[in-house]
Formats: sequence, C-alpha cells, structure tokens
Amino acid sequence: MTPYYNQNGVTIYNGDCLHVLPALPNNSVDLILTDPPYFKVKGDAWDNQWDKPGDFLAWLDRVLAEFARVLKPNGSLYVFASPQMAARVEVLTAERFNVVNSLVWSKSNEPTKALIYGPDRFRHFVPKSERIIFAEHKGSDNIAKGEAGYEAKCDQLRGFVFEPVRKYLDDERVRCGVSKKAIETATGTQMCSHWFTQSQWALPTAEHYATLQRLFNESSGGDFLRKEYDFLRKEYDELRKEYDELRRPFSVSSKVPYTDVWDFETVGNHPGKHICEKPDPLLRHMIAASSKPGGVVLDAFGGSGSTANAARALGRSAISIEIDERWCLRQAQLLSQGSLF
Repeated sequence: MTPYYNQNGVTIYNGDCLHVLPALPNNSVDLILTDPPYFKVKGDAWDNQWDKPGDFLAWLDRVLAEFARVLKPNGSLYVFASPQMAARVEVLTAERFNVVNSLVWSKSNEPTKALIYGPDRFRHFVPKSERIIFAEHKGSDNIAKGEAGYEAKCDQLRGFVFEPVRKYLDDERVRCGVSKKAIETATGTQMCSHWFTQSQWALPTAEHYATLQRLFNESSGGDFLRKEYDFLRKEYDELRKEYDELRRPFSVSSKVPYTDVWDFETVGNHPGKHICEKPDPLLRHMIAASSKPGGVVLDAFGGSGSTANAARALGRSAISIEIDERWCLRQAQLLSQGSLF
C-alpha cells in the first residue's frame, strides 16, 4: 500500500486500519500505542457504526489479531478504552496478549457534566478517568508468531548467555577444590547457587570477588581467578547488552508516573483539535517507558497525529494510520513544517 506521507521518520497511511495493517511486515513494530473507537461514547459516526457491543468487540478482535502479528516478540501494546467498555476490552485483549496493567488516567483538569448539571442528577458515579490497557506478548509458545515465546527465550538466556563468565567462576572453584560451604562462610552469603550455577545466575560484587580470590589461592596455594574484576565486569556487561536486546523495554523512575494511576491534564481547546486528542506529556511518558530510541511506534487510529509527533520528538520512527483523509492532510502539512503542533 502506498503511504499518504513518508518523510522525516513518519509514515502516514490513509485508510481503514484493517486494510492497511495486513500490508505491514510480521514482527516489524516495537510499540503499538493507539486509541480505537470507544463504542457509542462520541457522537461521531466512527464511534456508532456497531449496533451491539458484541459487534464492536468482534471488530476489535480482528484489529488485535493484526497487532499480535506485526508487534515484535519483545514489543508492548497500549490500548485506550472508555470506562464503560474497559473491562470487556481488557478481557478481549487478554485472549491474545498478556495484560500487564489496567492503567487509570485521572483527568484532573477536565470538567465533568456533574459540575454543569449537579451530581444529584446522576444515578451513577460520574466518570473522570480513562482506562489504558498495557499488554505484552504471551510468554508461552506463540504459534501465530512461528517461534518460541519471549519468556522462554529470556529463561534460556538467563542460563546460557552469561555462560562464559559463569563457567570461568565455576571451573576455578572446581580446580582449586574449595567447597561451596567454605565459600559461603568466607563471604557471609548463601550465593553459591547464583554465582556458580546456571539457575538464576548472578555476577559477584567486586568485594565478594576479591574474597573468592583470596580464599581460592590461600586454600590451595595456587594461582586462581587471575582475571581482574574490571575485566570480568566488562565481559559481563557485553553479554548483558545481548540479553537486554531480547527483553521487553520498560524504563520508569521515581521522577515520572510509575504506579498504575496517572494524573495528566487533558488537551485544552485549540484550532484544529481532534475530539479524542491525547496530551503530549502522556504519550511521551508511554513511549519513553516502553520503547528505545530508533524503535518503530504504531498508531492504528492516528487522528491528529499526536502519537507520531511524540514518537518523532523522542527519536523514534512512527507509523500513523488514519481513515479520514482530512486528518491525514493536516498531519502531512504540519509535519512538512517541522511539527505537528
């Protein structure tokens, strides 16, 4: 399918996502961050094209099937959902993915209808939040992906990627003849099962390594553990990079929202605002947490292009699919000017 726009690391497709997604290669997307229709929440035709919830969910399942195909084994998925449908969307998503979190976006600055009409006019608690389903590929063997599951790969890597370093430590232990009990007494730990075996292997600290060197050499009068710790650590770090490449990216800190309740202000009115436009700080938070620079971020319901803009600002490539040509035109025009906003 020919892109509507393809420049500066952003590709825009104008069309129904179920027509565009099949043209994308398998395992080609690092992060899917998307805001599909809610089902009869907005007055627009795109949110009222299904008569029953079951029809809407059947359509969404077809979209999720494509997401599972194009998302890399270590990729992440974020799907926005209305409070009314969030539980059903989460259950549906869990049939194809492992749901990591059901996030709550608290819209602190958004006025509610209760402020206009009074809370006593309602027969339910007035919504002032939105749900975001955060998911990853299932860890079990995924036949649809045609390869072993991601979790199984990580389990294998824990035992074998670090094998050269682990084997060096254990071979030296065997060669000098020092017992594991003596090692744990000397180090004041119970770490032998981590330092010398493949199961849950861990690198000793510099202090513990120095203790092992002294113990091995004093006990046997030989020349054991001759590698300097800095050299051993460098070897470990190089292997660690290989290991991290297959892990699902996830990075947060105490300086950013790290719980499952987020407080971001909604987008205020501005010329050309999309009815479902998401705030840039929220999108950047998700992209930074769940992808690496240079990765590919997909939004299958691109709207005004907020996701593509946030992705590009953070050094990612972006694919934006939008069915309404008017919004594609606006995205392309503003991208050509160097910014979506």
